[in-house]
Amino acid sequence: MPLLLAAGSLAALSFAPTPAYAAPAAAGMSMDQAVKMAEKRFHARVVKAETQKEGGRNVYVLRLLNETGHVWTVHVDSATGAVK
Repeated sequence: MPLLLAAGSLAALSFAPTPAYAAPAAAGMSMDQAVKMAEKRFHARVVKAETQKEGGRNVYVLRLLNETGHVWTVHVDSATGAVK
């Protein structure tokens, strides 16, 4: 019986969901913070987010969609929060 309980505990730990965008950047802003900032600033919803390297820096590439259906992409520097 203890073996079943231990196996159940391990299974629960291995399947625990972890948000892909919530991990903090090495320095500066996390992707979650960048998404929230962009949604507030542009009054739009982020529909896709990924991290890329640009010039040796981590940059969050965010695809936004507003309520009129306009889609565009912004780049947020993870260290400074600067938006391009």
